[in-house]
Amino acid sequence: MMRMVSAAETAPTTYPWAVQAEGLRVRAGRHLAVDGLDLALGVGVHGLLGPNGAGKTTLMRALATVVKPAGGRLTLLGESVDGRADLRRVRRGLGYLPQQFGFYPRFTVREFVEYMAWLKEMPKTMVPGAVQRAIDRVGLTAKAGARMKTLSGGMLRRAGIAQAIVNDPEVLLLDEPTVGLDPEQRLDFRELLRDIGVDSCVLVSTHLVEDVVAACTDVVLVNEGRLVHQGTPDSLIAEGGAGDAGDSPAERGYSALLRRHRAEAGK
Repeated sequence: MMRMVSAAETAPTTYPWAVQAEGLRVRAGRHLAVDGLDLALGVGVHGLLGPNGAGKTTLMRALATVVKPAGGRLTLLGESVDGRADLRRVRRGLGYLPQQFGFYPRFTVREFVEYMAWLKEMPKTMVPGAVQRAIDRVGLTAKAGARMKTLSGGMLRRAGIAQAIVNDPEVLLLDEPTVGLDPEQRLDFRELLRDIGVDSCVLVSTHLVEDVVAACTDVVLVNEGRLVHQGTPDSLIAEGGAGDAGDSPAERGYSALLRRHRAEAGK
């Protein structure tokens, strides 16, 4: 199938990184959830790992321009994100699926994705084809005319993924996208990630370490709002040993890195 060219792709790409954070600080209420984070992400599929409370969701919200940084520097698609930034161009190049997303229950799946395409300021002539392609890619073709309120939890999640990819984003942010998906759907989702990551920057936040190892080219591990590790899945695996907690080499690498980071932080 021919790949659709998005409006965001018509402008020349001159930035070295799709996402770049330097000393990034972001608050969640009064709590400093992201504290001095340095991160650079380019084209590919990046898995964001970390325990509960590590700052993953707050980081994703900052990258999606939902919340403003409290300090440091954040650059998205070559644009500095600060209080003076015009974020419209940046947002046209983003796709975002939060942990919980809102929708009108009486909208059909097609109407929901069309509405999100309109919010992303996609050219009107591109919308019908882009909407159909997004729905097809998440396996909801047969449910395109069904109302959102009738969908199962897994189908709702797939509809959320469809709206996130409808504009063929340069940066795609997915927060716990596999919640509610069955094993077969998770396999299909991994294939979708690999396809999108060929020429886009994809960041996937998840607790499923094996999904990251299977689908991602890069692993980002954070804890207490700070970067613990960034590297390939193999580099994550190499950090673990037989005595570390976990049922797989990747899980043992994950637990070993967290243990060492916590020990160093406690010194």
